[in-house]
Amino acid sequence: MDSQERRSEEAEGAKERGLVYVWKAGSCSVTPERLPGLSGKTVLQAALGINHGLLLTEGGEVYSFGKLPWRSGPEESCASSPMLENTLLGHHVITVAAGSFHNGAVTESGVVYMWGNNSAGQCAVANQPCVPEPQPISISDSETSPLLSVRILQLACGEEHTLALSLSREIWAWGSGCQLGLITTTFPVTKPQKVEHLAGRVVLQIACGAYHSLALVQCLPVQEMKPIPERCNHCSQLLITMTDKEDHVIISDSHCCPLGVALSDNQPENHVFCPSLETLERRSVTGSQNSGISSPGNILFPDKKEVKEYLISLSDHSLNESLEKNICTEPEQVEQLSACIPGPPGTSTSALNSLVASCASAVGVRVAATYEAGALSLKKVMNFYGTPSSEPGSQTGGSSPGPEALKDSREEQVRLESMQGKKSSSLVDIREEESEGGSRRLSLPGLLSQVSPRLLRKVGRAKMRTVALTPTYSGEADALLPSLRTEVWSWGKGKEGQLGHGDVLPRLQPLCVKSLDGKEVIHLSAGGHHSLALTAKSQVYSWGSNISGQLGHLNSPTTVPRLAKVCGDGVWSTAAGLDYSLFLADEEDFQPGLYYSGQETTEENNLYENSCTKSPVLLLSCSKIGYISNVIAGGDNCLVLVDKNVMGYIASLHELASTERRFYFKLSEIKSQVLRPLLGLDNLGNASTIQLLQEMASRFSKLCYLIGQHGASLSSFLHGVKEARSLAILKHSSLFLDSYTEYCTSVTNFLVMGGFMLLAKPAIDFLSKNQELLQKLSEKNEENLQLVEVLNALFFMPFGRLHNYARTLLKLATCFEVASPEYQKLQDSSSCYESLAVHLSRKRKEAEYTLGFWKTFPGKMTDSLRKPERRLICESSNRGLSLQHAGRFSVNWFILFNDALVHAQFSTHHIFPLSTLWVEALSEEAGNVNGLKITTPEEQLVLVSSTPQEKTKWLRAISQAVDQALRGTSDLVLYGAGANMPRQEPPISRSAKYTFYKDPRFKDAVYDGRWLSGKPHGRGILKWADGRMYSGTFRTGLEDGYGEYRVPNKALNKDDHYVGYWKEGKMCGHGVYSYATGEVYEGCFQDNMRHGHGLLRSGKLTSSSPSMFIGQWTMDKKSGYGVFDDITRGEKYMGMWQDDLCQGNGVVVTQFGLYYEGAFSTNKMMGTGILLSEDDTVYEGEFSDNWTLSGKGTLTLPNGDYIEGLFSGEWGSGIKITGTYFKPSLYENEKDKPKALRKLGILAVPPDEKWKAVFEECWNQLGCETPGQGDRWKAWDNIAVALTTNRRQHKDSPELLSRSHTQTLESLEFIPQHIGAFTLEKYENIKKYLIKACDTPLHPLGKLVETLVAVYRMTYVGVGANRRLLQEAVREIKSYLKRIFQLVRFLFPDLPEEGSTIPLLPTETKGRRSFCSGKSDSRSESPEPGYVVTSFGLLLPVLLPRLYPPLFMLYALDNEREEDIYWECVLRLNKQTDMALLSFLGVQVSSNTKDACFASAVECLQQISTTFTPADKLKVIQQTFEEISQNVLETLQEDFLWSMDDLFPVFLYVVLRARIRNLGSEVHLIEDLMDPYLQHGEQGIMFTTLKV
Repeated sequence: MDSQERRSEEAEGAKERGLVYVWKAGSCSVTPERLPGLSGKTVLQAALGINHGLLLTEGGEVYSFGKLPWRSGPEESCASSPMLENTLLGHHVITVAAGSFHNGAVTESGVVYMWGNNSAGQCAVANQPCVPEPQPISISDSETSPLLSVRILQLACGEEHTLALSLSREIWAWGSGCQLGLITTTFPVTKPQKVEHLAGRVVLQIACGAYHSLALVQCLPVQEMKPIPERCNHCSQLLITMTDKEDHVIISDSHCCPLGVALSDNQPENHVFCPSLETLERRSVTGSQNSGISSPGNILFPDKKEVKEYLISLSDHSLNESLEKNICTEPEQVEQLSACIPGPPGTSTSALNSLVASCASAVGVRVAATYEAGALSLKKVMNFYGTPSSEPGSQTGGSSPGPEALKDSREEQVRLESMQGKKSSSLVDIREEESEGGSRRLSLPGLLSQVSPRLLRKVGRAKMRTVALTPTYSGEADALLPSLRTEVWSWGKGKEGQLGHGDVLPRLQPLCVKSLDGKEVIHLSAGGHHSLALTAKSQVYSWGSNISGQLGHLNSPTTVPRLAKVCGDGVWSTAAGLDYSLFLADEEDFQPGLYYSGQETTEENNLYENSCTKSPVLLLSCSKIGYISNVIAGGDNCLVLVDKNVMGYIASLHELASTERRFYFKLSEIKSQVLRPLLGLDNLGNASTIQLLQEMASRFSKLCYLIGQHGASLSSFLHGVKEARSLAILKHSSLFLDSYTEYCTSVTNFLVMGGFMLLAKPAIDFLSKNQELLQKLSEKNEENLQLVEVLNALFFMPFGRLHNYARTLLKLATCFEVASPEYQKLQDSSSCYESLAVHLSRKRKEAEYTLGFWKTFPGKMTDSLRKPERRLICESSNRGLSLQHAGRFSVNWFILFNDALVHAQFSTHHIFPLSTLWVEALSEEAGNVNGLKITTPEEQLVLVSSTPQEKTKWLRAISQAVDQALRGTSDLVLYGAGANMPRQEPPISRSAKYTFYKDPRFKDAVYDGRWLSGKPHGRGILKWADGRMYSGTFRTGLEDGYGEYRVPNKALNKDDHYVGYWKEGKMCGHGVYSYATGEVYEGCFQDNMRHGHGLLRSGKLTSSSPSMFIGQWTMDKKSGYGVFDDITRGEKYMGMWQDDLCQGNGVVVTQFGLYYEGAFSTNKMMGTGILLSEDDTVYEGEFSDNWTLSGKGTLTLPNGDYIEGLFSGEWGSGIKITGTYFKPSLYENEKDKPKALRKLGILAVPPDEKWKAVFEECWNQLGCETPGQGDRWKAWDNIAVALTTNRRQHKDSPELLSRSHTQTLESLEFIPQHIGAFTLEKYENIKKYLIKACDTPLHPLGKLVETLVAVYRMTYVGVGANRRLLQEAVREIKSYLKRIFQLVRFLFPDLPEEGSTIPLLPTETKGRRSFCSGKSDSRSESPEPGYVVTSFGLLLPVLLPRLYPPLFMLYALDNEREEDIYWECVLRLNKQTDMALLSFLGVQVSSNTKDACFASAVECLQQISTTFTPADKLKVIQQTFEEISQNVLETLQEDFLWSMDDLFPVFLYVVLRARIRNLGSEVHLIEDLMDPYLQHGEQGIMFTTLKV
């Protein structure tokens, strides 16, 4: 079809919608007429007043018709055809409302326009009796600052008042009268005010009658159903006591709290008693009493006797009626009957109430009459505990009733006056009257025979079997679809009972109509003096004036809601006029029928005769005009909006809505007539059965609720624009699909476990008694069906609805062009629902197949396998599959479920969970014909199938089942492709949880993590039964990589804890092991043992024996070189170990300055050694025990005298000597004196033997077995791997890498490349690379340097800071340099060896002034041109800054005495002025030398203390000389050169003025560690100068 034509046809179709028909109210025989003058405009909404009407068209334009007295012109004031409201042009109006004589409209932006009669302020304009043109009114919330204007969604107008519903779901009111719900007595209210009483609640809809208001409010979500308190809040005494008498029980609640009246802690709004937990005691008549109206005002009686008589008569009346219950048509009738009893003011079902109710249900209907009377008077008594249902806030309205109320109820005035002053707000309260009577006790006579006090007490406790059959707050669906958990609130004038509270009193504030709680009201209509409430079950409750029969029933009293008796198939729209009602109901062919109830005027012999309709009458003439979508009732006119059925579109929509509403009615019936009574039975069966049944029931309720919501949403959809794309089953299809799927799961689970046949006898009896009902509900008409079949049909019946959805959506799709998006969307959705229906029926078949299997193979084994979620896929009872190499008589039976493969033998069976099962077909040539290989974590089975087909079947079935189990869902792929998707192979690598059952190492351990072909592989957590736990990486079934391991220590009640590297299930590599005892080992492991370099800390400083060991370990023992710091004894041992003992050469220093160097054996000093004390006394000789001299030796005293001989005894406590005393002559050679001191270090461990393990570890990391032997490129690969794995690991750790660190790591990824001759530039690159590498411990070299720094500090800090160790410390640094240089040369082979030079390129020579000759020359710092490569120059910049503090400390200690003398001298000389000092030093001072001589040079030299490496310190000295030269040149203004001899005194001056405290130490440090080649260069000469 050409698009032009199509558009015109669509326009035609659109013209066929929203047609307006009007007729005169008051008769059943009517002829609706088209309203002229709308020229094909689609009307979306209409509203009628007493004599006029408003229409809203699709373009947002508003038309008025009828009598419009507020208009100026005479032809305008009575418009027979609609007139456009020009003022509103351009404002897109979304809704209109008409009061009796005034109008309102709301625009898209939420602004309200009002016009018409304003005599009572109903147009919100002050001092203006009528408003001719629509005028915007401002509604602003004074609570917000700045004032925000309130956006409005909906309007409702009465005779003298207007209500507006805001976007935030609050009500605003203006006009006059108590129907505003405002706390004020000054009318008219022309500034819109908020109805505070409902603030904070979600109001869904508002409706205005002539003088009353209704609001539909969402229930509060049920958070806390507070149990009724047993004891008084204040004094903790029991509130209700029971006394057993011989023939009756006295229930007394005469507790009087000494602290005054017990205030109830809940405000009336909180009493909203949502029907989520339904008391299941509704079976007895009394139970229905609970739903009695509770209203704060009651019919008044002069004295108590009358009250009692009235109550008794009422209760008898209700009992009699209820005995005729079976005659009633509606199931609700029972509740209706008792609902007419004016309930007490108590606002929530009180404790006593429920107690009496439950007693009654326990005893049975036989005593119900007695109870009935009892319950009522008891309720009266209990009012004492209720709170007044009006909020205390309302008392400000004055204690006397408002003037309105008095005007309307003259006849009650006399009674009201006697009650003045009581606390009430325009409503009266019997409460105090009653309580003055004082007799607050009630005995229930003649009960003992039926009920024992114990039973009574038991029953008295809240007997609520709470299966939430009304689903608890289902957030998503409630947000998207209309809520069914609603309450009706009413306020205003109530003279005709139009408020529904069971009385005729006015209400100033909104009050909840209790009897409509739980009735699922979805729409309210208010007429002149009556009200209608439409429920989700398509029933209508009506109350108020029934003079013309407008309520649709003839029951009285009409002050409480009753069901209207509308024929037809369910009402889905209502309208209330001045004195009549209209009901729109479904007819047989889904075309809506309009029913009328009200005044009936018949014309006989020209005499008009008025009568009332007995029940609503179908207006046949209205059914002929088309599909009615909206009905509107006003004063003397009725109006309907009609759609014509173009291409069957409208009919399909009506069919969908109508069937959905009927479906909901049916589901509700099943819920209330089957599930609820069933769950209410006492003995249902065992716990698991009950749980499955409850699960099914609650999912059923959830589905039921969703269908109810959908029905309501479809009704409102039909009132609106009717765009296919906004249908809920399209827009929110996932809600429906999920609910159906969930329900299917629960119902099939119940079925698999045996279904209804599992239930206990009482339940089965109940069901068989009601088999006819069940059969009727399940729509099964065959004869002699089994009960189980009926029940299954009944509970699987909802799934048929999915086919209906699919069919209807397809029908709708055919109304659109095939290419249009609507068609596509409807088509997709349709196939989606269809495929779900197919999928769910497959699920049902699976469940039935599984059930059949359980029935066929009863027995202990199969019972233990039976689980609700478990479904059978296939089994090998046909001998189709057998175990390879099985014995002749063995029985091997394989059963595949959706979660496990079971291998059963005679009496045993093993379950293999599918998530850890791998299956593959074996290749044919191995002789395994038709073989399947099954791999599980601890077994491998080879199964042989009888035929190739059987093999393919099993392979496919197992693969699919595994795949499904891993996905965790068996949900179909929505949108079409249901079953015919090619199933992929399940992944070889996957995540799963598994408990080991026989592996010797992992027995009973639970593993949760990654798997690869039957083995843990990747990250995972393994927990053993004894509490051990490993969390980290696995490789092929064993711990491998980085991981954390805990072992509980039962004795200490703490854990051993290891964090580090593993290899093949053992600790291997670097790690930290914290023992439960408090010891911590940090270092290398191998085969679960400490092996390699490591640090062991024992005890805290405060504990008994703190100590620290750092060094080499072999097989869990200290072995090799190590440093042991015994903090308690203040000793430090540095030497060789073997088997945890000191063995070999070593050095011991103590905190008292003793120094020993020599041989050790089994932890003792044994053999030759040297012992030095603090005052330089030296002993060289034999030792036998710690500090014990024994044998030959020499003792040298500080002054040089010595003793040779045999010594024995402990040092420091008297020594026996047999020997000779020598006093060397003064003239002997001085060199001999410090003989022993010179020898120090000979008996210590050679520096190259120290920390071998540390270097070995580094070589190993680079992939070399022995130092220097290995593949260089493999080493670089290892470095790259180490960097990336360490980085990845740090990513998981909580301390994030700093930015600079990250940049360092990135720059380390580039390897310096060298091609061609080695130049200085390349040398610099290597140097830069090394500095960066040593900056991060993630690089092997960085790790090495970090470890060396740690061991160095451990050795030479604390007790190790002993001046005797200085030379040892220096030697150790030199040894480090040598060994690191070897590593560097291995990585950079083209780096020349130690001491060779790099030739300088001509460009690199800088012309620089030399000191000793005036000409610029090109000499570098070393005699021969070029740069000398040394380990010092390359590595000291990296190493020394880190080792500087302990090293310099040793220098300072060693040079202490000389330093002190030097410092004294410096201080003395510095007291002189510059001139004096210079002349003292013998410098010829010319007269114009400044006072602050050579200041810059002094400053320069002071920097020597801030540098670390000798090279840097030498540079400082060189700069100082340059500064001095500069100064002299400036002074003499000529090119003058000084010789070194002339420079010397000036330099001396600078040194003195620089005041460097530890100059001696600085000098020694430079001397010990400077590059050897520099000693004869220029810097060397300058350094010599400084030394002098």
